[in-house]
Amino acid sequence: MEDLLALEERLDVQFADYGLLRRALTHRSYLNENPDADLKDNERLEFLGDAVLDFVVGAYLYQRFPEMDEGGLTTLRAALVRTKTLAEFGRQLGIGGCLRLGYGEEESGGRNRAPTLCAAFEAVIGAIYLDQGLDAVQPLVERLAAPALERIMDQSLHKDAKSEFQMWAQAAFNVTPHYEVVSEEGPDHEKTFTVRALVGQHVWGVGRGQNKQAAAQAAATVALLKATVEEAEQPGAL
Repeated sequence: MEDLLALEERLDVQFADYGLLRRALTHRSYLNENPDADLKDNERLEFLGDAVLDFVVGAYLYQRFPEMDEGGLTTLRAALVRTKTLAEFGRQLGIGGCLRLGYGEEESGGRNRAPTLCAAFEAVIGAIYLDQGLDAVQPLVERLAAPALERIMDQSLHKDAKSEFQMWAQAAFNVTPHYEVVSEEGPDHEKTFTVRALVGQHVWGVGRGQNKQAAAQAAATVALLKATVEEAEQPGAL
């Protein structure tokens, strides 16, 4: 309970139902190893928190940049709600130290793994929303997002490979790229995904990563390199 109270203080949220916060911090691996525990894992709260974050971050950006077009807002939102950024929010709040993990997940470094922290942060947001509503979620998200947004814009981190490849493909073919998961390998706590980037039915790049988003970014990076080479070989041609 002390851990929950300390986290609650860092969140600056007073929970009415601590069961929601406990659930947000319960990883599936814990229940797999403790089947008799009267608990549920955080995956449904993660789903809800993901949707809430999309809305709150979108509204925040809409108000902050009244002159920015839809494409710019979408790119900034993607940078703020991607796994790496949300995992960092989780670290700032000390969520990793509060997680209930199974032994295998604990031993493999689950408390510091970006996908696990990201999922837990989303679940905590879902729990806050159910317990206190958007009025409690909004100030927390904006407090975390403001400095992250400054860093993203200063370092152009929002201009990721997927965004750059999308701009190129739309200019060249008037088509938006799409991404397909080719395979998933390895145990649940250490999966490797293979994703390919396509324009229409044509494969432009294949990438691998520890989550689908990272693999898609890797595929887009390969696709951008291929696009650059083809343009260099055929000046003036798309």
